[in-house]
Amino acid sequence: MTRRELVCSLAPALAWAEEWTSLFDGASLAGWKPAPFPGQGKVAVREGMIVLERGDRMTGIVLTRPFPKVNYELRFEAARLEGNDFFAGLVFPVRDAFCSWICGGWDGSTVGLSNVDGYDASENETSINRDFRQGRWYGFRLAVTAERLQAWIDDSAVIDLDVTRHQLALRFDDTDLAKPLGFASYGTVGGIRKIEWRRIG
Repeated sequence: MTRRELVCSLAPALAWAEEWTSLFDGASLAGWKPAPFPGQGKVAVREGMIVLERGDRMTGIVLTRPFPKVNYELRFEAARLEGNDFFAGLVFPVRDAFCSWICGGWDGSTVGLSNVDGYDASENETSINRDFRQGRWYGFRLAVTAERLQAWIDDSAVIDLDVTRHQLALRFDDTDLAKPLGFASYGTVGGIRKIEWRRIG
C-alpha cells in the first residue's frame, strides 16, 4: 500500500463537514487561559503564535469556550523551539472521556495516546517514534467520532483507533488540568499556531 493509499484509507468517513473555524486569533489569548499546572512557565503570544515557555514540568493553555465531545476535527501547527520533550501535547474529549495526544515525548520522539486501556503513549498500540526537528513547524490533525479516533502529522496517518473497543483516559498526572481542550509542553518551549476546528458527521 502506498503512502497516499494509506492516508486515504484512514480518512474519516464524513457524511458532512462544516467549514473550519479559528480558535486562535494570532494576536491574543482570547478564548484561552493558562492551565493551572504547578510550576507552570509563562504563556505568551508573539509573532502569530502561542509560546509555552519552559516550566518546572508542564506549561499549557485551556480553551474557555464550549467545545463538542465527539464528531469534530481539530488541526493546528506546532514547533519545538527549545528542549527535548513533548512540545504540543493535546488534551481533548472523546465522548464521556478525555485523552491526550503526545507528540515528541519521553525520548523526544514518542508519538501516541495517553492512556489507552491503562497504558500511556510509550506503551500502547498507538505508540510510534518520529523525529521532530527543532524549530520546524509541523501540521497536526485529529478527527474524533463515536467509533474512531484518527490523527495525522503533515498528512501522514499516525493513529487509527477503534474507540468502541478501548478504554480511554488521561494519565495520573496533571494533564486533567487542561480539560476539556488544551495544549501542554513538558520541560520544553513549544510554539502553537493556526488552531482550527470543525464539526464532522
